[in-house]
Amino acid sequence: MTGVSRRVFMRHTAAAGGAALALPALGGWAGEAFAAEPTAAAGIATTSLVTVAPSDPRYATLVAGANGRWVGTPDYVLVASTPDQVVQAVQETLDRGVRFAVRSGGHCYEDFTSNANIRVLIDISAMTGISHDTSRRAVAVEAGAQLGSVYETLYNTWGVTIPGGTCPTVSVGGHIPGGGYGPLARSHGVTVDHLYAVEVVHVDSAGVARKVVATRDANDPNRELWWAHTGAGGGNYGIVTRYWFRSPNTTSTDPALFLPKAPRELIISEVAFSWTGMTEAAFTRLLHNFTKWHEDNSSATSPYAKLFSAIKPRHKLAGEFLMSSQIDSALPNADQLLDDYLAAIVAGTGLTYRVDARRRVDWLYNVLHWPGLGGSGFEGKGRFKAKSSYLRKTMPAAQIKAFYKHLTRNDYTNSAALVEIAGYGAAANVPSTSATATAQRDSIIKMLFVNLWATPAEDAANLAWIREFYRDVHAATGGVPRPGVVNDGAFINYADADLADSTLNTSGIAWHHLYFKDGYCRLQAAKSQWDPRNVFRHTLSIRLP
Repeated sequence: MTGVSRRVFMRHTAAAGGAALALPALGGWAGEAFAAEPTAAAGIATTSLVTVAPSDPRYATLVAGANGRWVGTPDYVLVASTPDQVVQAVQETLDRGVRFAVRSGGHCYEDFTSNANIRVLIDISAMTGISHDTSRRAVAVEAGAQLGSVYETLYNTWGVTIPGGTCPTVSVGGHIPGGGYGPLARSHGVTVDHLYAVEVVHVDSAGVARKVVATRDANDPNRELWWAHTGAGGGNYGIVTRYWFRSPNTTSTDPALFLPKAPRELIISEVAFSWTGMTEAAFTRLLHNFTKWHEDNSSATSPYAKLFSAIKPRHKLAGEFLMSSQIDSALPNADQLLDDYLAAIVAGTGLTYRVDARRRVDWLYNVLHWPGLGGSGFEGKGRFKAKSSYLRKTMPAAQIKAFYKHLTRNDYTNSAALVEIAGYGAAANVPSTSATATAQRDSIIKMLFVNLWATPAEDAANLAWIREFYRDVHAATGGVPRPGVVNDGAFINYADADLADSTLNTSGIAWHHLYFKDGYCRLQAAKSQWDPRNVFRHTLSIRLP
């Protein structure tokens, strides 16, 4: 594999003055994921609420967001280790009358937890418990638990997993309410398809902070609060302190049967395509083949439902770009299925590829040691901008033309710019669009547009490039991925504040329609009930009706 070492990246990022927490997980499989070292708060688990002031050496780490473009300046950070401490932190801050925000792992793409209006930051990354809750017949996971720990505990204890992202240091706090997405989505759906309950610290109309548990049970009076945490994103209704996971229609009391079985072994493939000699016609056919294959193999009953793949075209200055794939080795003829897939992607292109990896690996080892991007050239680049789009059909020629244009521009010189075009569909499309707040349920591809750079002086050129690229790709629908025949909006965990900026989104399509479609009114109704004072808010938060 040609992945960049996280620890090497971390050292470079810190030295460059970027966020000490950030390595963008450009696999995109991590949902909102960003690879990161554990936060300082992960080691602060006490019997009382901890206040970290600017003079505390832990402060700098706690206020640095994943995106080096922003560093928070709160008056102090409150580190909570229990749900009751979260209630205390919220109430104390409310009584002071100042704005606060919450973070579990610090991986937000935008400045939602680090903008200048946030005077108190509530950090819950010390809440990392994972246990079997016999009373609810579910696995309970506290919101600060990192995905790697969740996978390891679930697998080693019960042989099960949740279909979340690949970046092991992402905390579940913000990952889950945005939908939760990873390479097992085609096999088992998105993470919230297995979410049974959520514990939330919210603020009532009298300004009192309270804990409440909401489940998916049809007779639960709090059910709409559960539903709102299945795709609306974080920071909307309160502070999630704990999640409970159990797949629908599971009646067993055995935790080994609560959730999908994890694969024991994967066959992984990583191949590289060179820009040298690649014509526009070959590039066009390659992206056409990739997206057409996913349109043709998006059924949950497809023999390829347990194959996941992402192609990641980078700017031509990188010299090459990668396609990473994995398949459950337990499938009959798994090697042949993977070979047939690779042949289908290059058919008619005239292209050959270099094989960087083709081997069988233990699933748990693979998810705990995920190499990240694949490829080189991302070191020391802690500032970034990201955008997203879903595809419902094979990528149209006009969109591919825009890809080729911007990835081969001679007036743009950042090789750390790419789009991950990742497989979706299959089991992820089984639930109805209203079953959860994750509204995109008939798409075949999820795309992450992203570029990374090192210094503030580079901001303008890089922001201009990605905004122009995105607008051109979606030119037929006003510059945004309007839900329709081809596209199906955007992914809230890849938060993009541009969509809520009328000077940048001139399409006439509301940002919330791109993310939530017709579910937005229902999300607003939940907002009225559970956060009537609009305490929990940010640029892309659910608005009160």
